[in-house]
Amino acid sequence: MATLELNGLGHVYENGHVGLSGIELNIRDGEFLALLGPSGSGKTTLLRTIAGFLRPTSGSLAIDGKTMAGEGTWVPPEKRGLGMVFQDHAIWPHLNVAGNVGYPLKLAGVPKTQLNGRVAEVLEQVGLAEYARRKPSALSGGQRQRVALARAIIASPKALLLDEALSALDEPLRARLRLELRALTREEGLTAVHVTHDRAEALGLADRVAVLRDGMIQQVGTPAELLETPVNSFVASFVSDATLFPGTLVDGNFHADHPGLRLPMGSGSQRNHGTRLIGQPLASGSRSRRAVAAVAPTSVRLKPAGSPIHVDNLAGGPLARVTSALYGRHGYETSLDWAGATLRVLVTGWTPKEGDMVRPLVDQAHVFCEEAGAVQGRAA
Repeated sequence: MATLELNGLGHVYENGHVGLSGIELNIRDGEFLALLGPSGSGKTTLLRTIAGFLRPTSGSLAIDGKTMAGEGTWVPPEKRGLGMVFQDHAIWPHLNVAGNVGYPLKLAGVPKTQLNGRVAEVLEQVGLAEYARRKPSALSGGQRQRVALARAIIASPKALLLDEALSALDEPLRARLRLELRALTREEGLTAVHVTHDRAEALGLADRVAVLRDGMIQQVGTPAELLETPVNSFVASFVSDATLFPGTLVDGNFHADHPGLRLPMGSGSQRNHGTRLIGQPLASGSRSRRAVAAVAPTSVRLKPAGSPIHVDNLAGGPLARVTSALYGRHGYETSLDWAGATLRVLVTGWTPKEGDMVRPLVDQAHVFCEEAGAVQGRAA
């Protein structure tokens, strides 16, 4: 196991593109950390910088207290004691499974008897004991990925780096390997850093998740913290698939630009007939400022257009039209056209149909004191 400390880490490519900027991150001993973000957010650049494939242009990186990169210091990848698994497996087709897995120990000059014993042990761990003499061409995609994982851990690395390691696999194999990967890292006591664009995978696997955008970390927290207390509207929209409504805070009340959404302020209070807002009121002396409300799909209820309601400020609001409803394991992932805004809602208990007219009732929202589209912000 190992700790990883990143202080002010940055990387600027030769063409001037900023890949990373001011990364501050402490990865704990034995922790499973996921790097999550959209394409181009910097998550793979960060992983490759940790691995040593990219040299940072600013800041420092230390593994177990020993500086790997920084002013006047540079330790190459092969000297960092890390294991890495890539999306495309990167296993050698001319070697059999045992040869692939044992190759790092062979390079290190480990005696053959000791090498063979460790190969057998690791193959047993990943469920490939009976495939030791097979060539990669005779294996399934999931089995080849297990070979790559076994090769990465055989030398007992300080940390395991995974670059979209499961993304090329089909479900349900991918789901099964997630469970196996998590169990294996715990069994081996490995610190792991896992790059993924799959939100469910990050939230399901990781102890903590670092959300990146434009080369900067937006938030680091447990899955529950990201869902329940996002620090800005980007985290809320990317992690929870929340719909963003710009508006204005006036005397502690949020007034959306959208004609159908009105939310009272009140730090979890049950005001305005059931509409609940998470957050804190504005600082003393502040009367108004621009803000953004984030509404998650699970925070909205739908009522048929003709059903009675008892929410005074919604009684005359616009109806919404169902534009699509896709069945999933947790309900219908429904998209609405609500007076020009696209609102995503998770519907359970009944089947919405395309073209239905409904009335959205928002039970909960996060409001951030930031302009629409801004990256940074704080809960209001």
